[in-house]
Amino acid sequence: MKNISNKQAVDKLIFALDAASFDEALSWIELLSGHVGLFKVGFELFTSVGPKIVDCIKQRNQRVFLDLKFHDIPNTVARAAEAAVRLGVDMFNVHASGGSKMIEETVKAVQTLAEKNGRVKPIILAVTVLTSLNDADLLEIGFAKNAKDQVLYLACLAKAAGASGVVASPHDIAELRSQLGDDFIIVTPGIRSSQEEVKDDQKRTLSALDAVKLGADYIVVGRPIRTAADPLAVCRQIVQKIAAGMAAG
Repeated sequence: MKNISNKQAVDKLIFALDAASFDEALSWIELLSGHVGLFKVGFELFTSVGPKIVDCIKQRNQRVFLDLKFHDIPNTVARAAEAAVRLGVDMFNVHASGGSKMIEETVKAVQTLAEKNGRVKPIILAVTVLTSLNDADLLEIGFAKNAKDQVLYLACLAKAAGASGVVASPHDIAELRSQLGDDFIIVTPGIRSSQEEVKDDQKRTLSALDAVKLGADYIVVGRPIRTAADPLAVCRQIVQKIAAGMAAG
């Protein structure tokens, strides 16, 4: 068994900061700073309060995952990515289905701007198949491949185009790790307790322990923490599961 520090485990936990207002978000930031590795800022919050939420997180020396899933023509996404670099985010994502040219131009633009401004290049993730989608959903919207095959196809495309890693379901971790190697980053949403009944829109879920054992580099947790009677206690429990998964992996 490996000896895993608490900080190593904490760094792998991404909290989904899905708040409806700045004040609500701030309360979560103040409560969970130091207990999670990154705060994920998504559509709802960013649209509601704008870039100042990123500044708020960075002012507390915390890391930010900007989860806006850029998907547009290559030039537009590259310019949006440059704006993310200027905000100082540590991680952001694009849709792999935007294609290799979109990803390549984004990676190049980010690298150039980061070097010019003396910044660390943020992690660039490609979203493969949303964890709210299953085989039936993909068939409905016109994809010929099932979810497993589509994830691997898009992940390979993203890696070849220069992405740092992917966002993928816990059920896809083992295959991705096997096919794409240990240096390709896997960020995994859809984390639930192994005893917890799934009552939301996530369809392909797994526990934190199992996801990390399979090779996830980061796990994203939102509702299980936000809806808990004692969010900090749940955070600590998840971190313990992460540490156990790292030690066993």
